[in-house]
Amino acid sequence: MRERIWAPLPLPLPLPPLLLLLLPLLPPPLWGGPADSPRPEAQREPGPLQPFDLLYASGVAAYYSEDYERAVRDLEAALRSHRRLREVRALCARRCAARSPLAPPGAGPAAELPFFRALLERARCARRCQAERLGGPASRHRVSDDVRSDFQRRVPYNYLQRAYIKLNQLEKAVEAAHTFFMANPEHMEMQQNIENYRTMAGVEVLQLVDLEAKPHLESYSAGVKYYEADDFELAIKYFEQALREYFNEDMECRALCEGPQRFEEYEYLGYKAGLYEAIADHYMQVLVCQHECVRELATRPGRLSPIENFLPLHYDYLQFAYYRVGEYVKALECAKAYLLLHPDDEDVLDNVDYYEGLLDDSSDPASIEAREDLAMFVKRHKLESELIKSAAEGLGFSYTEPNYWIRYGGRHDENRVPSGVNVEGPEVHGLSVGKKSSPKIDRDLREGGPLLYENITFVYNSEQLNGTQRVLLDNVLSEEQCRELHSVASGIMLVGDGYRGKTSPHTPNEKFEGATVLKALKFGYEGRVPLKSARLFYDISEKARKIVESYFMLNSTLYFSYTHMVCRTALSGQQDRRTDLSHPIHADNCLLDPEANECWKEPPAYTFRDYSALLYMNDDFEGGEFIFTEMDAKTVTASIKPKCGRMISFSSGGENPHGVKAVTKGQRCAVALWFTLNPLYRELERIQADEVIAILDQEQQGKHEPPINPKDEL
Repeated sequence: MRERIWAPLPLPLPLPPLLLLLLPLLPPPLWGGPADSPRPEAQREPGPLQPFDLLYASGVAAYYSEDYERAVRDLEAALRSHRRLREVRALCARRCAARSPLAPPGAGPAAELPFFRALLERARCARRCQAERLGGPASRHRVSDDVRSDFQRRVPYNYLQRAYIKLNQLEKAVEAAHTFFMANPEHMEMQQNIENYRTMAGVEVLQLVDLEAKPHLESYSAGVKYYEADDFELAIKYFEQALREYFNEDMECRALCEGPQRFEEYEYLGYKAGLYEAIADHYMQVLVCQHECVRELATRPGRLSPIENFLPLHYDYLQFAYYRVGEYVKALECAKAYLLLHPDDEDVLDNVDYYEGLLDDSSDPASIEAREDLAMFVKRHKLESELIKSAAEGLGFSYTEPNYWIRYGGRHDENRVPSGVNVEGPEVHGLSVGKKSSPKIDRDLREGGPLLYENITFVYNSEQLNGTQRVLLDNVLSEEQCRELHSVASGIMLVGDGYRGKTSPHTPNEKFEGATVLKALKFGYEGRVPLKSARLFYDISEKARKIVESYFMLNSTLYFSYTHMVCRTALSGQQDRRTDLSHPIHADNCLLDPEANECWKEPPAYTFRDYSALLYMNDDFEGGEFIFTEMDAKTVTASIKPKCGRMISFSSGGENPHGVKAVTKGQRCAVALWFTLNPLYRELERIQADEVIAILDQEQQGKHEPPINPKDEL
């Protein structure tokens, strides 16, 4: 069963105060040129380039003034200015480096003067070059960290997609929304907006364009696609193109590192170091930045972690692709290139021996060396590493060389077989040409353990729910317990509790209220709700934990990570033609990225969560079905109607994307539970609640007075 899921348009954040302060500084801007590509030098309008932060402030202000034409004009100009500034800085840095190399002539009196003359000349050249091309001093383009962060996160595109919609420019809205979403994959409302826009505009999937896409990443992805389709000629074309673009991007990244640096241990302007110390300190900041370009170029927009083994993988794919098209010399060059970074890779070592055996008598295997592009890159990388480590020891700063080439990042194909094993097809006999092992899940995935309690009814397992590590149970609560919990909910819940005070955190069409176990016990102790009912909340959550731990046959203790009673209420007058979700599709311990078919286990996701459960309290409402989907966040694999005593539990990772359909009438209440296998991430309020329960038990026995001040927040 396939369903298309929609969401309301997310509103941009309120206008930042810093942008309001910048508005008076904005002179009349100069516009011109398409937003999607830089204009040739001869076609640029005369006059200085306007700073992108001032243009951005003007565009955002126009947006909030509902002047959408000016908003689009200024925001597009801000993006052009930002792009042009990067172009100019990179161009000038590279041009001046070529004109004024820092190479002292050798021995002789005042031998250091040529070095400093070249240094001063390069500084003068860079300043003059940028001033000429920017139409004024480069200092005008120094922006705040907040504005720089907005451009890194592509926030201008969030404003643009809304402005384009107001102007009925749907295709541009799709492009802007998609560009923003690629750098913000956790923004699931935007994903649903893209679907909405795309349907309205009649835009197909292949027409989606990332306006800020990195060419080397796009070419690499295309190469992988053709490789997996066994179209090795096209795979070679795109992998080779990706490498050319990668090394070009690397040069630009390194040039941009020569800009201002952030000094963590002191204020740069107040720094009183000597000449050589100041030069050395700043140069090491630059060198570390340049050294880290390897990581930056392997990191997709919106991610914290790079693609594992990214650069070596190009050569790993190429060595087999060249082999498949009969170019054995090039296959050997690429295999030897890969070994520069992984010299002990047994599979590729076997491949080198095999390729050498395929060469004709006129070719000397010893004369065929690793690809020159990677050989030069690795040589520079190693020299930089040695210099940074030496400087760290001599200058007294801390530095640890990261592992840039993680071995378990490998090709994901079915072609690699153990060396010497016969397989179908003579062209792969004796050749190791498949994927390297990927990291394994650190626990066995089992299910079907005892349910521990009488009267609990097993409904569906993982297979019946079309997924992995899923279970649906009924009668976990009795009808009487559901009524009691629902009654206590009305006495302890606050609007926005658990959602940072937001009344409608996921949809403007519903109101969210919540409460924790500790809050329920506090209210029970104060007499604001029956203590017995508050204790029931605590007891049934512990019951759920034991069931999950037993059913999934876990070998270690399952701890509470967060416990939350939540009710969502349909707002009257806002339910007509709803296409959004009550809770967008997401995963509980990773950032779901439907475009890349990935779930990125990194902050701000709650990466420590291992299992989740939802225990439902009522069914007297309309809508609100719990749904599982595939990784595309659209294809529904299972739909569950909540009712009293029903519990759905599942593992918290990307294998179980899920969400909640719109509640269109009434109030839907449930106890939401998240668990962890790591005791370091135990829920603090749960530990405090355990202590309160122990004290209450002792009080009932007359042993101790509870050391709780009812007026204190627990």
